[in-house]
Amino acid sequence: MQSIVANPNLASRAERALWWPATRLLLGLTVLLGLIYPLAVTGLAQVLLPAQANGSLIVQNGQVVGSALIGQSFGKADEFWGRPSATASSPYNGAASGGSNLGPANPALAKAVAERIAALKAAGPVAPGPVPADLVTASASGLDPHISLAAALYQVPRIAKVRHLDAGKLQQLVLQQAENSWFGSQATARVNVLRLNMVLPRG
Repeated sequence: MQSIVANPNLASRAERALWWPATRLLLGLTVLLGLIYPLAVTGLAQVLLPAQANGSLIVQNGQVVGSALIGQSFGKADEFWGRPSATASSPYNGAASGGSNLGPANPALAKAVAERIAALKAAGPVAPGPVPADLVTASASGLDPHISLAAALYQVPRIAKVRHLDAGKLQQLVLQQAENSWFGSQATARVNVLRLNMVLPRG
């Protein structure tokens, strides 16, 4: 038997014999993983989870007003404020998700938190007790659409005053909008800020 190493022509024929199987494998995997699989997953998602597959969009009066997955900036006295965002260029920039990267000992973080606390209290009356941490600190993503139930209830006195609402009824509205954790603990319940602001009544 001739050695492939000793016979370059034999080696060349052996290489050519592998091209077609390799090419067929490449084409087959390209069609399977690059076309069939994405189409199948997209189709199943549209059938089984159409809202989530299309971005969990929130619609009001026929118009898309946002997504349940990405927060928005709210800063008026008559609306609930969300968690601060430290994304680049502008708050809640979905194309630049990220945090401030400020450590707990960084003076810039302490200054930012103090300014946010002052802004909250300057906007109107607040509930007694310490300011919930998620109202004055940004998350790692900068896109959080939720705040804790405690953070929403903390703002009830201000919004009730500005909108001329009964604080007790407004508190019940907040509780109705709360999304409990899998274990049903109110301590970990959260509220989607956009959805909550959409259902706010006027006094």
